Amino acid sequence: MHFKSMIQTLFLKLGTWLVLSILVGYLLGSVWAALALFSLTILGWHYKHIYELINWIWQSKAISPPQADGVWGDIYNGLYRQTKKHRQKQKRLNDKLRQFRDGAEALPDAALVLFKDFTIQWGNKKAQKLLGVRTSGDIGQRIDNLIRFPEFSRYLDAQNWDIPCHIVSPLNNNIHLELRFMPYGTEHFLFIARDVSKIRRLEEMRRDFVANVSHELKTPLTVVRGYVEMIQMEKEAFNPHWQKTFATIESQVSRMDRLVEQLLVLSRTEINIDNHDQQLVNVPELVEDLIEDSQWLNSEKKHTITSEIDSSIGLLGFDTELKSAFSNLLSNAIGYTSANGHIHITWKKEGNKMKYSVKDDGPGIGKKHINRLTERFYRVDKSRSRDTGGSGLGLAIVKHVLNHHHAELKINSELEQGSEFIIYFDAKTMVSLPN
Repeated sequence: MHFKSMIQTLFLKLGTWLVLSILVGYLLGSVWAALALFSLTILGWHYKHIYELINWIWQSKAISPPQADGVWGDIYNGLYRQTKKHRQKQKRLNDKLRQFRDGAEALPDAALVLFKDFTIQWGNKKAQKLLGVRTSGDIGQRIDNLIRFPEFSRYLDAQNWDIPCHIVSPLNNNIHLELRFMPYGTEHFLFIARDVSKIRRLEEMRRDFVANVSHELKTPLTVVRGYVEMIQMEKEAFNPHWQKTFATIESQVSRMDRLVEQLLVLSRTEINIDNHDQQLVNVPELVEDLIEDSQWLNSEKKHTITSEIDSSIGLLGFDTELKSAFSNLLSNAIGYTSANGHIHITWKKEGNKMKYSVKDDGPGIGKKHINRLTERFYRVDKSRSRDTGGSGLGLAIVKHVLNHHHAELKINSELEQGSEFIIYFDAKTMVSLPN
């Protein structure tokens, strides 16, 4: 409505002045001269205000526009209102940006905003302390030009942002960093570097404690086992009550010995992270040996064990670790499957990956337990695990072995329908075996 009234007022004034100029020209006897003078006057008035507008936009530092009447007054007022709205919007944006930066500066982690090509757009002060990235001088640099670690370069090439990358700080070798990329929008990454030195030290302390305690337990367990076996050799010297007591002691010592052995294996597996020592592993031969060795474990339950083995493909990895992982899955199947059950072992190529699986027709596992099976000491049925000698460490060992071999574990199971534990190995670890 205001715009329409402005237009009406403009044409009313213009028409009024035009009529007056014609009237004056008629009275003076020169209408065209009066019209020409009127046009020049209007043109000069407009050029004057155009000059003032240009001067205000390009030269003047004043916020308010020049004062004027008529249509130019309306134009100046409109421009001033738009400028004021723009300034208010800019102020709100600046306040939000300031809040974002204050929040980012308050983070305990280093934070960088990167473009899609990994060039730095912005960073907080913690980024300079942990990564050596200076927001004043490193804007526009690629992040891998400033963080020069082979594992970080491989991480950028793989672009698998679901898992973090671990490096030491470029500024301090005693600081361990966990790096994560989080894409947002269509053109940016949020890059977070977190100091995990304390967590790493705690993990090392825990591993050392478990390893040391396990080693210390080996000797007394061996002594106790030796004395119990000596006593059991003299069966006629003890009545049945004591014979049963010593048999129970021997059974529990054996169970404790297996637990200690698994703790040692887990400690060695956690520490062994050097991929440069990997060698060619003849997996078909390894699996065949495990099936043959499992016959004594299967002597009581008498399961039917079948296999499907591709003898042409092996793996690049750690022989002892793979043997431990494969045997854990097989021994679990034997231990938890009822007598006279069926177990099927597979080693073959599936798509572009190699698949090792152990499938049984045992009691199965509930869905709520599957995601927790690889936790240390987690057992679905504690009483049943004690009866079968389970410790809850087998699948934890398997998880660490798979981390070293770029593999993943998949568990398919339903109650009363059996279970299948599948290990998928990445194509880059596969090696063709000679015939």
